[in-house]
Amino acid sequence: MWRKFVPKRTVFAALGVFASILVPTLLNGQGCVAIRGFSSCTGTTGSQFSLMKGDLQFGANYRYFKSFRHFRGAHEEKHRIAEGTEVINRSSLLDLSISLGLSERIYASLTLPFVIHSRSSMYEHGGNPPGGLGERHSTRSHGLADLRIATGYWLRDPAQHFKSNYGLALGIKFPTGNFKFVDQFYNQGENRNEIRETVVDQSIQPGDGGTGFTLEGQSFHALSDHLLLSSNLYYLINPQATNGVLTRSGNEEFSCPDQFALRTGLNYYKSRYATYLGGRIEGVPATDIIGSSRGYRRPGYVISVEPGVSYALNQVIFSLNMPIALYRNRTQSFSDKQRTAETGVYRHGDAAFANYLVNFNVSYRFNVHPHDMDITFPESL
Repeated sequence: MWRKFVPKRTVFAALGVFASILVPTLLNGQGCVAIRGFSSCTGTTGSQFSLMKGDLQFGANYRYFKSFRHFRGAHEEKHRIAEGTEVINRSSLLDLSISLGLSERIYASLTLPFVIHSRSSMYEHGGNPPGGLGERHSTRSHGLADLRIATGYWLRDPAQHFKSNYGLALGIKFPTGNFKFVDQFYNQGENRNEIRETVVDQSIQPGDGGTGFTLEGQSFHALSDHLLLSSNLYYLINPQATNGVLTRSGNEEFSCPDQFALRTGLNYYKSRYATYLGGRIEGVPATDIIGSSRGYRRPGYVISVEPGVSYALNQVIFSLNMPIALYRNRTQSFSDKQRTAETGVYRHGDAAFANYLVNFNVSYRFNVHPHDMDITFPESL
């Protein structure tokens, strides 16, 4: 028996809600945990689904966050805000992407990311009170971030399994972003009366300086005519230990850390509209799975609840998601553990996290060989 016609655009709208960006936006995406805030190269869950050979999909993804809540482990240091010494990161990130259908099951993607960051603090500009000057200043960075390419494959034939499928993708992250961006720091020197130009904090560097390899997985399953379960998994392997750039203090080099993200949730779709509610975890591990973990990094992770909405207009999908942090943890870094073992004095750095992330995505699909926007599904699917 066959079900009634279900518009593909409806399913695309539902999928569009779910992942304009899967990635450690934590990196600097959800805070001062030092990672690049970027989107998954394969982008929206299922967004490359049903790309026929020669079909193109263009996308633009914008994200914004403000981090200012300090955590050491899972404990929030609320006194930082009360005393006015919190570090405030503001980041705007824009990813431009293009996906090409190489066959009915294989696709390739390219993502060109751009960033604008600002970082406001006291401790970097003469020190926090009472021992420091207590003057707040800002450093900034901007430009191209790390370009990414990927190739993906749908494990099941989309023509036969339109309501449920699994996708895998492998990619490369190139060190195209500036990883030694400099700006002015105030109240420097022994007498705290100098302005010096030096490297900005790792959390606002446009790039990390390493060539990395991405592993991505995505799946979706129609639970009913209007309900869809979808999931994404992302992991960036950064084999390079450090990028050769010393931190502002000159004590160690910036690390090239791994990154991870996982999200899953339910999409409810009807006509051209869809809503999404799910959960996600994203972060930077203290220890990489390949290569050395030395160097300066702020590892940690965020667990968020993620509501979203989307709208499909012919070949265009608009989606808005807003992950809201429920749990934040700045874990002990590899360097912290080493120094603890060497000195016998426990060391555990802090990091600032955001309360939420605003994520807006627009995608347009160009079909080289226009195909029917409606499809029927067997009852057995």
